[in-house]
Amino acid sequence: MRKMRIAALGIAAAIVVGALSQLPASPFARHGYPERPTSQAASSTSNTPNPAPPVNPSQPAAPANPGDPGDSGDPADPSASAVPADPGDPADPGDPGDSGDPADPGTSAVPETPRSNAAPGQGDPVITYPVRGTGALTILPADPTIIGRSGKVYTFQLAIEGGIKGIDRAAFASFVRATYGAPQGWTADGKHRFRQVGPGEAADFRLMLVTPATRDTYCGGGFDQYTSCRIGDRVVLNVARWARGVPNYSANLATYRQYMINHETGHRLGNAHELCPGPGQPAPVMQQQTLGMHGCTAYAWPYRNGQRYKGQWGQYDDPTPTN
Repeated sequence: MRKMRIAALGIAAAIVVGALSQLPASPFARHGYPERPTSQAASSTSNTPNPAPPVNPSQPAAPANPGDPGDSGDPADPSASAVPADPGDPADPGDPGDSGDPADPGTSAVPETPRSNAAPGQGDPVITYPVRGTGALTILPADPTIIGRSGKVYTFQLAIEGGIKGIDRAAFASFVRATYGAPQGWTADGKHRFRQVGPGEAADFRLMLVTPATRDTYCGGGFDQYTSCRIGDRVVLNVARWARGVPNYSANLATYRQYMINHETGHRLGNAHELCPGPGQPAPVMQQQTLGMHGCTAYAWPYRNGQRYKGQWGQYDDPTPTN
């Protein structure tokens, strides 16, 4: 009886074990079903960056940011940031030669002024210049000679703008001094004397030889580039006129240069423009002979036959030619 009970219990146990073996190992197992894909929200919180989209070869790349200092632009060249100023002259905000204005990067590409208006036989082919020079001025060395016999001594500097080539500086200075000291020049009346001073010395005025566009910077009044001027203590000579003179001027280039010096210096001495006294008469030095003779003949001097030679005050409404 006991053996039969044991055998029945064994059979029951075997049935239970067999049934249990048919159940899944876990109530969460997914037999025959794919795993749930990872949600997009979950992937967006990942620390791994999204891969870049493929590049379209037909689409041009975005330009580099020009303001990014890490781009390919080279740093500014400190040696090209400014034209050296006149080392001996006090700062003057109105003087581009002294204020250290930056050199014009286009200066070397500016063509020389055409010579179409040069008087026949008067152009000086040795002298060349751009329309606008560097703006820096070279002050020529002093000369201790006092020019003239009596009167107030006017000290002056001589300066040449950078970019002008072919000027013999010593000869230029000598020509200016000789013009001041000529018997019919501004020293003839015993009221004026002159002495050339050098870099760093105080001067009553500066006589400057500059390029046409720099002439406009100093003289103001809009576009000109043709005439010379006197403004304040600056006697400004336009190198285009110095090198080529003007058409229809009935004298040689040396005479015209003497006229330039005497006319503009005459303004510095307090003289205004004058008119032609009459047909066939010499033109007063304060007549604007650069723009027209109005029946007069060329004359470069303030004195004639020992007397101050003048015309009536006034000026003509002559147009300004182009270079």
